[in-house]
Amino acid sequence: LAHLTDRQLEVLRALANGLTNREIAEAMHIAPKTVMHHLTAVYRTIGVRSRSEATAWAMRRRLID
Repeated sequence: LAHLTDRQLEVLRALANGLTNREIAEAMHIAPKTVMHHLTAVYRTIGVRSRSEATAWAMRRRLID
C-alpha cells in the first residue's frame, strides 16, 4: 500500500484506531520519538499533513475496522 513498510502500516493502523503516540510506542515497544519518525514518513508517503487526514486515508482503504 503506497510503499509503506510493515512497521509504518502498523503505526498507521494504531493511529487510525485512536491511539496516542505514547500508547503506540508502549504497544510496539519503541520510543515515542520513533513513532513520530514513522508517522512523518507515513504522512510524506501517503501525501497527508495530519493525524485526521491519515485516519481518513486509512479508512478509505479499509485498513481499520
